Amino acid sequence: MKEIESRQDLEFLLAEFYNKLLNDPVISYIFTDVAKIDLEHHLPILADFWELSIFHTGNYRNNPMQVHMDLNNKEKLTEEHFNIWLSHFYDTVDEHFEGLNAEKIKTRAISIATVMKIKLASS
Repeated sequence: MKEIESRQDLEFLLAEFYNKLLNDPVISYIFTDVAKIDLEHHLPILADFWELSIFHTGNYRNNPMQVHMDLNNKEKLTEEHFNIWLSHFYDTVDEHFEGLNAEKIKTRAISIATVMKIKLASS
């Protein structure tokens, strides 16, 4: 196991994570049928976000809250969706990485999910 040290590590982590999400029938439809993500286009944007969040570098300039509010308007994002997302995220991190940045990215993920749930519930 190694520490998350680079953008390449983030790209690997995100590819593995999305593989889990897209193979989970309870949540995969949100990505394939509702958001209709183009994974090849989406993964570098996610890597930009996490690179900024973990390493304070990168080019992420989008508003992730607005993206998820728009998605929630199409399909209600439930507590179960957030729990599945977090479970797969934590599992993927723990399967491949350890150390300070691994813990940091998991803490950041739960913080983001919590804020999103609160904001989506009040919108």
